[in-house]
Amino acid sequence: MNYITRNLESVVIQATKEYPVVLVTGPRQVGKTTMLQKLMEGTNRGYVTLDDLNERNIAKTDPELFLQLHKPPVLIDEVQYAPELFTYIKMNVDKNHEPGAFWLTGSQVFKLMRGVQESLAGRVAVLSLTSLSQAEIFGGEMEPFTIEMEALAARKGRKEVDTRGIFERIYKGSMPAIVSGANSNGQIFYSSYLSTYIERDVKELSDAIDSLKFFRFITAVAARCGQMLNVAEIARDADINQTQAKNWLGILETLGIIFYLQPYSNNLLKRLVKTPKLYFYDTGLVCYLTKWSSAETLESGAMNGAILENYVVAEIMKTYLNCGREPYLYYYRDKDAKEIDIILEHDGVLNPIEIKKTSNPGTELIKVFDLLDKSSTPRSKGAVICMKPGLSAIDRDNYIVPVWMI
Repeated sequence: MNYITRNLESVVIQATKEYPVVLVTGPRQVGKTTMLQKLMEGTNRGYVTLDDLNERNIAKTDPELFLQLHKPPVLIDEVQYAPELFTYIKMNVDKNHEPGAFWLTGSQVFKLMRGVQESLAGRVAVLSLTSLSQAEIFGGEMEPFTIEMEALAARKGRKEVDTRGIFERIYKGSMPAIVSGANSNGQIFYSSYLSTYIERDVKELSDAIDSLKFFRFITAVAARCGQMLNVAEIARDADINQTQAKNWLGILETLGIIFYLQPYSNNLLKRLVKTPKLYFYDTGLVCYLTKWSSAETLESGAMNGAILENYVVAEIMKTYLNCGREPYLYYYRDKDAKEIDIILEHDGVLNPIEIKKTSNPGTELIKVFDLLDKSSTPRSKGAVICMKPGLSAIDRDNYIVPVWMI
């Protein structure tokens, strides 16, 4: 199995020089441990995983002994299983002031991980690793995605593909085991992924879970990727109540399987909706759950627009997270159902972005961008991300960006 270089590696190396604790969070099987073990080669850093039930028991019942057995510098894998460790890691850090003493991984989103923020505030560099990005899989330097002509032109070294090629990427997904060829059958991989990892971790976070209902639930969620969240519909399709649906959605978010785009809000813009839109980080899992048999049937199927939107939004998110940066992405929708797929906020400006499965976008697609002119934050360049083969423009202020260039 070939190792795929991760963009986050340089960020980890820099953070190790500056922080006593580096925490890499992200879903199961996205390569957190593989990346850190690669960076450990030739060093004296030890390794221990809390997937080992014996090690986990010691970490939970006698964290002081655990840290005597596993002295820094050390990589502690799946640290979310023993939040009792955090206070003792803090004590060690405050006593020794050693940069890079602890590398931690966790298969839960940091903001939702119990115990870290209180114990390690100011001592920990928190980084998020997602499944592989286009740039990591197909080559090319990765920088956070921005709508600037110079930055976009610099991406021309990426591997150019047509519409069929994009849908093949969407269908295959971005999990390292599949991309690297370690697992050639996506159906078997995702079936195992659901039962071995997601279901097990869900049971860790939720006492009572019916496996069949959970599978129906996550399938109902996948069928609504790229749409505004509708808990009632998801609950109905999964045959569970709305409280349970909300709890399970929270668990999927905690495990880094799904994420939300919040609606853009501004006190000068009235009559905006307040419901978030739901996305998956990995479109291969969506395709498995919604039972598409091939990239070809997906491309011509009823969900092609929604899954393409999911793919583009997730890829833009990855360009930020895998560079150690926080993305400020939103969407716009008002009570008149006028919508802008993505609003990217950075450096005091807003970039409106539309996503379309077309290779010849026209001026009608950018008319909605004018809705942002009433905002107190100025609107800057806009873009239509689509299937056009090369970088182009609708006019001086609105660019046409091919999907492969993200």
